Amino acid sequence: MRKSEFGEIVQMATDTIRTNKLRSGLTVLGIVIGVAVVIGVSSIGRGLDDNVRDRLATIGSNVIFAFHIEPFTFGRMSDEMRARRELTREDAEALQDLPHVRAVAALMRLFRPEIGSGTYAVKYQGRKAKNTLLEGDTASMLDVEDLPLKSGRWISEFDDEHRTSVVILCHDTAEELFGDEDPLGKEVNIEGRLFEVIGTLGKIQSVFGGGKDPIDNRVIFPLRTFKMMHPELKQHWIVIKATSHDDMPKAMDEIREVLRRRRKVSFDKPDNFAIFTSESITEVWNQITGGLFIGMFAISSVGLVVGGVGVMNIMLVSVTERTREIGVRKAIGARKRDILLQFTLEAIILTAVGGVIGILVGAIVVWAIPELWPSLPAHMSTFWVAFGFSSAAGVGLIFGIYPAWKAANLDPIESLRYE
Repeated sequence: MRKSEFGEIVQMATDTIRTNKLRSGLTVLGIVIGVAVVIGVSSIGRGLDDNVRDRLATIGSNVIFAFHIEPFTFGRMSDEMRARRELTREDAEALQDLPHVRAVAALMRLFRPEIGSGTYAVKYQGRKAKNTLLEGDTASMLDVEDLPLKSGRWISEFDDEHRTSVVILCHDTAEELFGDEDPLGKEVNIEGRLFEVIGTLGKIQSVFGGGKDPIDNRVIFPLRTFKMMHPELKQHWIVIKATSHDDMPKAMDEIREVLRRRRKVSFDKPDNFAIFTSESITEVWNQITGGLFIGMFAISSVGLVVGGVGVMNIMLVSVTERTREIGVRKAIGARKRDILLQFTLEAIILTAVGGVIGILVGAIVVWAIPELWPSLPAHMSTFWVAFGFSSAAGVGLIFGIYPAWKAANLDPIESLRYE
């Protein structure tokens, strides 16, 4: 086929689309919605994934956690797990001198696990920070985690040993209570007691983008002070910093050996505690979100299929309406492949235009999501943009082939008689 012939066929296809603007617009609407939803869903998924990885990166690549039960247990816990004895501060202290351990810290936290936030109100001169997490840390926590100390100082060994009434305020708590005022040296009211603010933390990378993260609405006490306030709490988290990322397997083996010995676990029994790293958290996150986003993507792809069915339907109607035109074209020398190409191009052009508009709508959606819901991140991906456009064009090809084939195989004599 010569270029001039191909150009004429393309021109005929585009002229037909322009002639029926309203019908063409309604036809591509399903494609626009499908592509926009695919881009929106994939952008939210990518945004959450990026933020989770960035958040875990702030913890450090050589940090190890220990807890008495597996923290990512979904569903009902076993009786054995329920009966496990909690880890203690003494367990943490027993790990300090291991060859491949640089620092060890213990913490306790009081919060509502079902919503991931605290329940306490912190007060200062009529102002109140609500749903605050209360946390007790050892002095060594600053050596284990890369906490962004913004002002003042961290908890000292003296504060912990003497159970002093001092606290560290995290970013959102300090901002809610003091605004632009310097909180250092001020006293805040927590559970009817006064505590002096000795330091503040900067904002920590949020998993949910620009929104507020419960981890930034915390008040941190010396661990013994916290235990004195809440003696009913027994669950200690142990956070360990290995000497390097490469030494983590050795450090985990050493930690496991010490804890098994201290908890009197016989050699033929499994661990009655859990040891995990940030990489373990990433794997669990991928397991949770992988199936979820596949399902959301599958649902959103239904829009493309519906759009494709709409394209096929309208193309079949177009073939019926233009039966006499097809007969005339065949009578003056048009070949089957010319008719096939013309109608296939019409379907592809329709869906490609729908794909372009869908990408623009998807970009607007991705921009609008963080504006309307700051806690929901969305990062647009070149891959998904290309995938959305390719899918739209592919839908046109797949659902346009049958109407084009039907048009190409019409009998010219019968077509000329069609009224």
